[in-house]
Amino acid sequence: MSRGRFRRWLWPFGIAAAGVGTAAAVLLRGCWHTHMSWPTRYDDHYSYRVCTACGIKRLFNPKSFRGYGPYGYDLHELMARDRARRLKQQKLTA
Repeated sequence: MSRGRFRRWLWPFGIAAAGVGTAAAVLLRGCWHTHMSWPTRYDDHYSYRVCTACGIKRLFNPKSFRGYGPYGYDLHELMARDRARRLKQQKLTA
């Protein structure tokens, strides 16, 4: 095969490979959590939001109107992690 023919196939092959790589990343990634519910108050200290596509939860700060912390399916585990983080922060500042 001549050098010119090879170069003509190189660019479309690169585009196809990038498309397949992007599709694989999207399929392997799963839910992107773009459709989150409105904040729900659990008690006086905690609010959370739920992804309407997969059901995963994330803690929510109503003062800054932003989610914080990791995502998780068990709300009690998320709250326990946040309490532990707050206690650790208090010990470091005291």
